[in-house]
Amino acid sequence: MGDILKRKIVLWTLWALFVPAGLYIVYQYYPPPPISFADAAAYLVFFILACLLPMNINGAPTYMVQWLTVAAFLKFGFFAEIVLSQITMLIVIFRLRTSESLTIRIPFNSMMFFAISTIAGLTFLFAGGQIGSLDLAHILLYGLLFQIVSVLSNQIILYVYVRILGQHKNFFSIDTLWDFSLTFLVFPLAIALYISETYIGLSALLLLGIPFFTMTAIMRMYNNSEKVNSDLKKAGEIGHQLADRLSTDEVLDQFVIQVSDLFQVDYAYVIDYRNGKLLMLRMFEHNEFQALNVEPVHYNKGIAGNVIIHNTSFIYSNRAQWKDITAGYIPKDTESLMATPISRNNKIEGVLVLASTQKHAFVNHQLQILDILSTYFAVSLEKAALIQKAIAKSERCGLTKLYNYRYLDEALEKSMVKVNSGELRNLSVVMMDIDRFKGINDKYGHQSGNEILITLAGMLTDIVGKEGTVARYGGEEFVLLLPNYSKELALLFAENIRKQIEKSEFMIQSDLDEDRGIIPIKITMSIGVSSAPDDSDDGMAMIRNADRALYIGAKQAGRNKVAAYTK
Repeated sequence: MGDILKRKIVLWTLWALFVPAGLYIVYQYYPPPPISFADAAAYLVFFILACLLPMNINGAPTYMVQWLTVAAFLKFGFFAEIVLSQITMLIVIFRLRTSESLTIRIPFNSMMFFAISTIAGLTFLFAGGQIGSLDLAHILLYGLLFQIVSVLSNQIILYVYVRILGQHKNFFSIDTLWDFSLTFLVFPLAIALYISETYIGLSALLLLGIPFFTMTAIMRMYNNSEKVNSDLKKAGEIGHQLADRLSTDEVLDQFVIQVSDLFQVDYAYVIDYRNGKLLMLRMFEHNEFQALNVEPVHYNKGIAGNVIIHNTSFIYSNRAQWKDITAGYIPKDTESLMATPISRNNKIEGVLVLASTQKHAFVNHQLQILDILSTYFAVSLEKAALIQKAIAKSERCGLTKLYNYRYLDEALEKSMVKVNSGELRNLSVVMMDIDRFKGINDKYGHQSGNEILITLAGMLTDIVGKEGTVARYGGEEFVLLLPNYSKELALLFAENIRKQIEKSEFMIQSDLDEDRGIIPIKITMSIGVSSAPDDSDDGMAMIRNADRALYIGAKQAGRNKVAAYTK
């Protein structure tokens, strides 16, 4: 039996044992006074309004029901306050966005609200408080006692529950300070409501309620505008960060991470739209990039396909709204979805899909901000691609497409720093030179020689793979950088390369023959090997050592050989 199922069983069992029986006992010992339907309906409506109009304080929704709770308790007593609190609890639970199951939240919160009402109510009565009293000093003293005990009980119960679950929670947190501060802020309003309603009737609810809810609505609009401004500012910062990235992979990763953090999502997917297919580029789930194991699909499939077809953004507030749309890559616990096209020059190039396990996780202004971010992303991606092309031109040999001397020099120096710091155990430099290459050029033509260089570059790239770096040093010379290769291992590797080249045929077109036919020729290579830290701790010395081994140990010894540098 899973931990969640056990918790559900325990919570519902405790609820069944304590809450219904507790309500019955409270009703028997502390029955409410006669309550007219109008009074009950008016207070219930105001309770519901207070729950539907929370204020955002310290980044979290705060339900301003304390003034109504205290007033209802002072007027109608213990039992009525418990019932209203339970109704409040249900409304708040269904409105709050959280990944925890309702089957856990309902019994726990019901018991918590019941316990708070019971503790605060009994404290009030045992301390000498009187329901229905009109003595101002009495009302202020015992009403404040009821309110303070309610807030304190709430904090203690939450603290104990979180610790039982094995999680960390500071008792004196910013949330605790806010709760106590609000207690003292709304208490005068609660007393004013109780006294006014006692003397002038239900019209007091309107006299105090209308300005209160108007103020609440204004505060909500202000908070929403502040949230929009804050998100816009963050979007601008993200745009600047994307613009600073110099590679397309960096732009992609940064975009996914930043957007996921901004919108607090559980899942994020970047999907490329190309040649009528949707190809997954990034899968970011629970703050980690996942392996790309999703097969390309036709452009009209799933959530992303819906965005492509309609060329518009979508928000889905719960699973029921999108469950009939094929979307195999989206986890089963997903509820809310937000998807937007990624366009450049009025052409859709991809789709961003954000997902949350909470219902109603996204609001309309976030979709507008996401559109802005997608534009930043597309522009930054294009810029990074142009930069990469420019860098590739400056770092690559135009003929063989291998790295050139400039790149090799920088890569070697960086690698030597890692060797000298201990980050790399060894570094081997392998220098290779085609034997009698001038004769090939003289016999078949320089273009034929170029064909050999291009083919050889491809062979070396395939052989080395991810083991190291292949560069064209100049002319017919090539260099390999092999991180964490000892001299012995580098010699074996170089010998394997020498043998493969020796037995390979290179197809060239002889420019100097009349028929310019395609002919096969064979070549050999002389190879020199130098290793760090054994031979040197300087990059350029490593090159000179490998070059010395190449000419003295291999060329002068008869060519088509592998030689190691020796001091």
